[in-house]
Amino acid sequence: MAFSLLSVFIFLQVFTNVVFAASDEESKTLVSLPTPPPTSPAIKPPSPSYKPPTLPTIPIKPPTTIPPVKPPTTLPPVKPPTSPVTPTKPPVKSYPIPPVKPPTAPLVKPPTYKPPTPTVKPPTTPLIKPPPVQPPTYKPPTPLVKPPTTTPVTTPPPVKPPVNPTPTHPVKPPVAPAKPPTPPRIDCVSLCGTRCGQHSRKNICMRACVTCCYRCKCVPPGTYGNKEKCGSCYANMKTRGGKPKCP
Repeated sequence: MAFSLLSVFIFLQVFTNVVFAASDEESKTLVSLPTPPPTSPAIKPPSPSYKPPTLPTIPIKPPTTIPPVKPPTTLPPVKPPTSPVTPTKPPVKSYPIPPVKPPTAPLVKPPTYKPPTPTVKPPTTPLIKPPPVQPPTYKPPTPLVKPPTTTPVTTPPPVKPPVNPTPTHPVKPPVAPAKPPTPPRIDCVSLCGTRCGQHSRKNICMRACVTCCYRCKCVPPGTYGNKEKCGSCYANMKTRGGKPKCP
């Protein structure tokens, strides 16, 4: 639809432009022509050789027809399966059953009690003990008389004179090696008193100095320095924080 309107609009515009151009040319030709003398025959203006352009015919496509939409095919309703109908049997007439009498038990007379007849014991035959069998008497054999044995004469061994035993020396236990002599104990308090005499915190200095003295057995002379005289034990002793401990 929009394409057809656009083509009509273009056709009208081109047509108006052609009409205006043709009218302008006719007016120009009329102005430029000289007035003919009265004697000369009338000259017809030449017919314009300009032919208006023919507009190209644009083939108009017919509107595309939309094929009709088929409605959705509705499936026929599915019938639920019908359960088979069982044929009903006609009612059976029940005839009355005659009552059945229970069988009567025959009357049984109780048996008459008869006293028991005493049982007669057969005569007991006395048991005859067999005579005891005595074993044959066995006489021990008479012992053989041995001739008297004479005791051999034993000679006493010769008496040896007593021998005095050699005296044995008592075994001495092994003697443990003697311990090296202990070095003389130094007076750490007096030495540390002179060492910490000029310290700003004398109590802290005395405590650290006495500990180092007991461990290293040495206190450097003077109030400061000289730690190398007591060796690496005094010089390299550190606190938990990694600082030198001995003053």
